[in-house]
Amino acid sequence: MTGTTLLTAQNLGVTLGGRAVLRDVSLSLSSGHLVALVGPNGAGKTTLLRALAGLLPSQGEVRIGGDALSSLRLRERARRFAYLPQGHAVHWPLPARDIVALGRIPHGATDPSRLTPRDAEAVLRAMQATDVVEFSERRVTELSGGERSRVALARVLAVEAPVMLADEPTASLDPRYQIDVMTNLRKAADGGMLVIVVTHDLGLAARFADMVLVLSEGRLVAQGPPIDALSEKVMSGVFRVSAFRAEHQREAVIVPWAGI
Repeated sequence: MTGTTLLTAQNLGVTLGGRAVLRDVSLSLSSGHLVALVGPNGAGKTTLLRALAGLLPSQGEVRIGGDALSSLRLRERARRFAYLPQGHAVHWPLPARDIVALGRIPHGATDPSRLTPRDAEAVLRAMQATDVVEFSERRVTELSGGERSRVALARVLAVEAPVMLADEPTASLDPRYQIDVMTNLRKAADGGMLVIVVTHDLGLAARFADMVLVLSEGRLVAQGPPIDALSEKVMSGVFRVSAFRAEHQREAVIVPWAGI
């Protein structure tokens, strides 16, 4: 699916504690795409994700829907970017539906028990999309890790933002739930969202993403379709591994195979 340009960054940089964590990153991303952000530990992936949403100070320029990010008020940013941070820790024994309803806060819904019809419909759509309606009244602290991950994803979908930023949403999940999460992210992209997902799983990136961004030492060193961005040169030079390559059911299979 080819969408219109939605999110751009020009010479984006981030300095933390006197150290340049992100350097001169420029990119242009379109709606209707799932973009995988990959790279070694410490490459700056989470920093880039947060900088794109304006969650930390940065140099350069980010534009969303043609508007400079710096010109938008915090609530408007929260309506444009739905952010799913690392982990699915929930410390409040709230019903799953109330957790999902938190996604409507940027739209003014501060009380899950008093949702407008529009907010309630958005919450229901998000729960249907992630197949968690049956958990509506169950306390989220009683759910399994995989079930909580789906509730967390529903909360993000309930924002109905044009851009979703997901930071390692499959971490610590068993294979079935990893595939479930990535399938839901793929559906969100197919529905018109721009989905940017940080992952260490290059196999999932190759299978589900339209585009892969490769970060190394704070710089964007490769970008493009998975087969190109995860070339032998990139796999050996950035990740220090060789890879097994194949195709299964018309989808790319790239599996890190041996260290170099």
